[in-house]
Amino acid sequence: MPHAPEPDDLDATAPPQPVFHVEQALLGALLLDPHRLGDVRGIAADSFSTAAHAALYAAITTLPPPDPAEHAKNTAWLDRVLATGREQACALTASYLHTLIQVCPWPRHAPAYARIVEAEHARRHLEKAAERLVQTAHDVSLPHPVQTVLTEADALAAVVDDIASHFPPRAGVLPRTPTPPPVLPADHTEALEEEQLLLATATAHPADVGHVQWLLPEDLTFPLHAGLWQCLTTLVRRHEPVDPVTILWEAQQRGLLDDPTEPGDVLHLLAEPAGSVEHWSERALQRSLLATAAQTGRRIQAYADDSTNTPFQLVVGARRSLADISAIRTRWQHATGTIPTPRPRSASPARAGPPPTPAVAASPAASRSR
Repeated sequence: MPHAPEPDDLDATAPPQPVFHVEQALLGALLLDPHRLGDVRGIAADSFSTAAHAALYAAITTLPPPDPAEHAKNTAWLDRVLATGREQACALTASYLHTLIQVCPWPRHAPAYARIVEAEHARRHLEKAAERLVQTAHDVSLPHPVQTVLTEADALAAVVDDIASHFPPRAGVLPRTPTPPPVLPADHTEALEEEQLLLATATAHPADVGHVQWLLPEDLTFPLHAGLWQCLTTLVRRHEPVDPVTILWEAQQRGLLDDPTEPGDVLHLLAEPAGSVEHWSERALQRSLLATAAQTGRRIQAYADDSTNTPFQLVVGARRSLADISAIRTRWQHATGTIPTPRPRSASPARAGPPPTPAVAASPAASRSR
């Protein structure tokens, strides 16, 4: 987020972010006409972008409102607001309170100012939740990375649902923010080796490929590996012979052998099986799920960081992005045999993303992968 003035720097020139000026206008309106607090909805002290503004709003909403006639005659109530606010932001000054009153264009517009503050708070909240998802997806120290990441994704979905309850999305209004490109992990040696073992083991045991139908080509990290997996699964589906040579021929038909890929390298890659198809497939799917979560978080961060997106657009864009996690979560549940029993419908707002997938019996693939 852009830097906002610290509480001890209130007299400095305000940064150009519009929300800072909106917050000043709202606080000025409430200081001038405290009775307008009854018209303000949807915000709290933590909705403000600076500690000083949050402290002032908390003081205004905590103290009993003054008598209008007395408030017009003296500054007694303003003095109490200042004293209460300084308990949280000690650098607040009387001159800053008077500045707030002076910069407020129209106190009667306080509800509109509050709505803008609420929208910007929603943007910041969404950005932080998306950032936490990205950080969690990249945390290699987690003992149970998939479950932890999915829990964080659920928390992000809850933030989106909360925003939607205040800013119901409008059909067809999508963010125009460019999608950030996928990021390949800095150390991808493990992915390279495991995907090669998957391809070689599946080539040696093609009958086991039918047990891992939940693994898709796009789950593999490297384009060549994804293409070879598609070649292999296509041969299995056609009930054609599967071995390194037939896969090599299928790869040529699909244009996978362009430079710098050498036929001999492909044959060598497919000729060294180890372990089981189910094990390497589950490893690839886990890696894909974490990468999908990280990419989803980055996309939502990009949406929230783009000030041209309205809250309505943020909700639509975030829900579409979270649908990618929902889809791969379902495949992970099939792979590991952890498909939950659907909960009864409630009157609460629908979760971000597509509806939950109905429970189905565990497939042979799930049983064999446990």
